[in-house]
Amino acid sequence: MKILDVLNSPWAIVPEKLREITEIYARHLRGEKIDLAAIEAQLGAPLNKEPQGYVLRDGVALIAVDGVLSKRMNLFSRVSGGTSLQILARDFGAALADPAVRALVLVVDSPGGTVDGTQDMARQVMAARSLEKPVVAWVDGSMMSGAYWIGSAADAVLIGAGTDMVGSIGVAMQHVDYSGMDEKAGIKTTDIYAGKYKRMGSEVEPLSEEARAYLQAHVDYLYTLFVDAVAQQRGAAPEQVLSDMADGRIFIGQQAIVAGLVDGDSTLDALVAELSAGAYRRRRSGKGMAAAGAAATRPQGANGAGAAPRVETPIHPDEETMDIKTLKEKHPDVARALIDEGFAAGAEAERNRILEVEAQGMPGHTELVQTLKFDGKTTGPQAAVQVLNAERAKRGDRLAGLKADAPKPAPASASATGDRDAETKAAAAAEEAKLPPEERAKKRWERDEGVRAEFASLEDYIAFEKANAGGRIRILGKKAA
Repeated sequence: MKILDVLNSPWAIVPEKLREITEIYARHLRGEKIDLAAIEAQLGAPLNKEPQGYVLRDGVALIAVDGVLSKRMNLFSRVSGGTSLQILARDFGAALADPAVRALVLVVDSPGGTVDGTQDMARQVMAARSLEKPVVAWVDGSMMSGAYWIGSAADAVLIGAGTDMVGSIGVAMQHVDYSGMDEKAGIKTTDIYAGKYKRMGSEVEPLSEEARAYLQAHVDYLYTLFVDAVAQQRGAAPEQVLSDMADGRIFIGQQAIVAGLVDGDSTLDALVAELSAGAYRRRRSGKGMAAAGAAATRPQGANGAGAAPRVETPIHPDEETMDIKTLKEKHPDVARALIDEGFAAGAEAERNRILEVEAQGMPGHTELVQTLKFDGKTTGPQAAVQVLNAERAKRGDRLAGLKADAPKPAPASASATGDRDAETKAAAAAEEAKLPPEERAKKRWERDEGVRAEFASLEDYIAFEKANAGGRIRILGKKAA
């Protein structure tokens, strides 16, 4: 991963870790080089050492998913103990193909990582659910953002402790503006490109509102892919994922189970014993169902052996799992208060959205803004882009009308009285008539207040002069009295 990819790419990661990563690379860009020898001495191992594959325990492959996730192994992932998604995919595939492996456990302790590579890894885990070997994601501290994108594709998601953190479903992106730093260093960069969006959001200039809206659209789209993937992998509706799981919150322990992100809890030893025996708890569809449901048994294996007896993953049966139905029945006042609070929060969010859309208003586009205000989904930046496009189209139509209706100006002529000033003006007019339409239009625009009053802009007037010079404008004579 290149440094600018780290700084400017979309990430599915908790915000504080993204800030830590970008600060490390920013220091590197400022010339504060990383002391590789000191890091190797501290770790007691070379930084170019590739991580090991999986560990086999009683027929169960344990695959570590640690630290920041990146598509390829790089210096940061080696220093921070991060995980290369390409190497993870290799090890995962090897475990599936290993005849000594009866089940797989993804042992996850990760804040997430780059979006690039995460979707492919999640699809690989999801595809394995159609095979005989069960796959369980087990949280060993945290499974957040991109790590949850991958872990939620497993047959089951289990936490190892009541303090484990799960969630932070969302996508983040940063624009780093180096124009100020380059200016101090005496560096001036000029982007030369073709295609309006080719350098939109360039790091060598401040971020414009149009570029912000463009990048926001990227993040929104990736967020939609993330939510849809979690919905499919967890067997939930996208609306449920959005309302209960995917607003960027971090859920701790039992909270994650109630919200539907996690199916229960277990120690790693108990989980390995259960999987080794041939039984495992499948993921449940729907929020808060895992803790209350019965364990599913593993189907008959390829060796002809029947399914092993059901082994329950410890779920603390003395703890009541609360869902919305139970909450309404046993605690109606609390349920009502939560519902009212949700309505209030939703109403506040909708009011803010409408105000943001209203702020993008522009004369002549009232009807469009009204439509966007009440469609329930358009954000302020998205409204700004639509209004700007509508204004461009409007100006194009007005220019076409000017070309069709504008009269042809009468040519200047010398005075027959022999007046020297008139002759001078006539000579100047004759010289001006020889100029290209653009230059002639600019001169008249600068000196003639009547022209500026007649045309909305210099560009409109230049277009008129070009049309006039090309003979595409005809003069309508006055009708005789």
